[in-house]
Amino acid sequence: MKIYNTMTRSEQTLETIAPGKVSIYACGPTVYNLIHLGNARPICVFDTLRRYLRYCGYDVTYVQNFTDVDDKIIRRANEEGVESSTISERYIAEYKKDAEGLNVMPADFHPQVTQMMDKIIAFIQVLVDKGYAYEANGDVYFRTHNFKDYGKLSHQPLEDLEAGARIEVGDIKEHPADFALWKAAKPGEPHWTSPWSEGRPGWHIECSTMARQYLGDTIDIHCGGEDLIFPHHENEIAQSEAANGKEFAHYWMHNGFITVDKVKMSKSLNNFFTVRDVAGVYGYEPIRYLMLQSHYRSPINYSADIMTQCVASLERLYNCKKALEAALPHAVSALFDPAQLSGYETRFREYMDDDMNTADALSVIFELARDINTTLKESPLPKEKLEEMHRIFTALTGVLGLLYNDKEDEIPQEVMQLVEQRKAARKAKDFALADEIRAQIEEMGFEVKETRQGTQVSRRAN
Repeated sequence: MKIYNTMTRSEQTLETIAPGKVSIYACGPTVYNLIHLGNARPICVFDTLRRYLRYCGYDVTYVQNFTDVDDKIIRRANEEGVESSTISERYIAEYKKDAEGLNVMPADFHPQVTQMMDKIIAFIQVLVDKGYAYEANGDVYFRTHNFKDYGKLSHQPLEDLEAGARIEVGDIKEHPADFALWKAAKPGEPHWTSPWSEGRPGWHIECSTMARQYLGDTIDIHCGGEDLIFPHHENEIAQSEAANGKEFAHYWMHNGFITVDKVKMSKSLNNFFTVRDVAGVYGYEPIRYLMLQSHYRSPINYSADIMTQCVASLERLYNCKKALEAALPHAVSALFDPAQLSGYETRFREYMDDDMNTADALSVIFELARDINTTLKESPLPKEKLEEMHRIFTALTGVLGLLYNDKEDEIPQEVMQLVEQRKAARKAKDFALADEIRAQIEEMGFEVKETRQGTQVSRRAN
């Protein structure tokens, strides 16, 4: 598999530290609110990376943190008059609901900052002892000038980064580009005891600490949104490599941005959508589909029209799956060479091996669906061929984390009752009544089809 490495700005063949194993660290959400569409993209994209690597036979260890100490969390807690932990625990629970809705598998480890405080303080102490960090009035800062490779991920020399930094009046940093590892607590803030002050960690140090705790000094893949390249990931590299004396991550993967109606998503523009909002209109699965129908490094656009297309595309796949599964019990044994269908998995893997090209991988699945639909018209139905098609279809959609909803469970009981009434009307040759009932079913957003395998009912594509 080849991966585009942000560090080298080139595609590189994946070579893992331990044969057959992959360690992945994915930056998780700051839990002060419901996750938005921008959060959903890396969550879905890198969940798919993990699924594909496992499909290829790798033993994957996947770590995603929760930032549960942050200015935004503290601000919201003060607004509501509650403890910061009340806010973070609430939104960790809400995150898990949305992640489940998006069919994102839980990480192997979900560390939280508040559970890692002793490790974080010890990590900072190592940096102080090595001369990479200094204390000033209870705060601790990282000396960027002491880390000679600072800026290597964002491909900007320290002088350029420093030119965009500012020292405010009363600032106690030695240099503008130095960043906080520890912050002395202000009145009303949660705090922990450290050698420097009662305080809390800076944002960047948590991920360095958690990655080392669960994955070791050097990890295979570090991933996140494009917006994290600088300063967050740049600072993680500086901290980790200064403390550990080793390369922090071999590969850096970053997903592109999301626009809304071709405009950057922003609260100030009132075009900011939470996953929960969008799922309430279209369901969760079309959101996941949206994230995968374009290459992960490309920008993607969210709009009502695009979401409607995602719903319709999923409906085509679900209808194919349903028809195939309905046909299998009626198929008869026939000579078949599985090699006839091997090209689907081969081409799917070729696309996924090319920097996880999910867009073209999806096209392979739709080609397979067309082949399935054509085969379902054969008489008699070829059992072994349909079974192999079902295996491949299930495997490939599973890699992308799609088709995870049992559509039968989503059909309301009142619709199924109408379907049975229509069957009875047709049996009694009362076709006028059967047509009336069909119209009622369609008004409720469903459709019925008569197939060789019997009556099928499904949601109508918008």
